[in-house]
Amino acid sequence: MPATRPVESLSFEEALVELEEIVKSLETGKAPLEESISSYERGITLKKHCESKLRTAQAKIEKITVRDDGSVSTQPLDPEE
Repeated sequence: MPATRPVESLSFEEALVELEEIVKSLETGKAPLEESISSYERGITLKKHCESKLRTAQAKIEKITVRDDGSVSTQPLDPEE
């Protein structure tokens, strides 16, 4: 599977689709060893890219709270809540 575009230029969705294709290809076990290793390395890079995109998106999400007096406030979203 040729690495046609730099990972940094891919959107989250594009990177995820390519990562899923790599996983499917590796699961078949039909690719030559060197190609499998290259695909695996690309997959690791794609995974890190997707994780970074998710962290960035999560940092932008805020929790909106309506107080008893009707005023609205925002605060960073705590994913553990």
